[in-house]
Amino acid sequence: MQPVQPGSRLGPYEVLSPIGAGGMGEVYKARDTRLDRLVAIKVLPAAVAGDAERLARFDREAKAVAALSHPNILAIHDFRDEDGIVFAVMELLDGQSLRERLDEGLLPPRRAIDYAAQIARGLAAAHRRGIVHRDLKPENLFVCADGRVKILDFGLAKVASDPEAETLVEGATAPPPPTPPLIATRPGVVLGTAGYMSPEQVRGQPADQRSDLFSLGAVLYEMLAGRRAFQGDSPADTMSAILREDPPELSSVNPSVPASLQRIVAHCLEKSPEQRCQSAQDLAFDLEGLTGTGSG
Repeated sequence: MQPVQPGSRLGPYEVLSPIGAGGMGEVYKARDTRLDRLVAIKVLPAAVAGDAERLARFDREAKAVAALSHPNILAIHDFRDEDGIVFAVMELLDGQSLRERLDEGLLPPRRAIDYAAQIARGLAAAHRRGIVHRDLKPENLFVCADGRVKILDFGLAKVASDPEAETLVEGATAPPPPTPPLIATRPGVVLGTAGYMSPEQVRGQPADQRSDLFSLGAVLYEMLAGRRAFQGDSPADTMSAILREDPPELSSVNPSVPASLQRIVAHCLEKSPEQRCQSAQDLAFDLEGLTGTGSG
């Protein structure tokens, strides 16, 4: 399969310029010539496009996410195969990833609350449709220029009927899968990112919606503290910290964080799913209650 070049066409989409690339695929800015609008195109790696099982699952999950139609979830417009190039067509966003924003420093509590509440609302919509993200992290969250936060990359998501499995962790020293990871492709494999995984993911246990809430708690902690909640010298050390350690009290690293917000973060980061915050919708309500914002 030849690389996609600016100026080429993928069906009705005119490729304009590259946006980024990684193990999850290459992303391009493009124009939908039918509707005369700008879009983002993610071209799947050849290893995925050529694997019928992985491709079928990606197709199912793309359709599940496309059906969500929520303002805090990246919209998927199309999923196509043109001359052996398999790609997803998504809305084109203007802004920066949450990782890029955090590289500039921690967020004021009110801004962090707003972002976390928006993420929680997006997760609530996904959870209602039986979709668990399983890889929530700052790299998969996007802050638009208008302040709206979008959840990206449901490529590792678990749809309600999918089997559960053990964990392969991004950056770990365990033997890598034979092809670039995109989605869980067989029983026994679930992908995640060390530092944001829930304890049950680290243990290879079933991960339900409460796992996403642990990950959101880790993201919220980082927004407020300017440092990761769990950070070891290696992925193995980080996973051990997730299982056995609590992050430093937020008040010790950022005295401006109110006690009520510290309690919410701590509730999200409970090691036991049964003791953790149980519902993304409830979490959004609790966060909005700190600022008096509505649930729009």
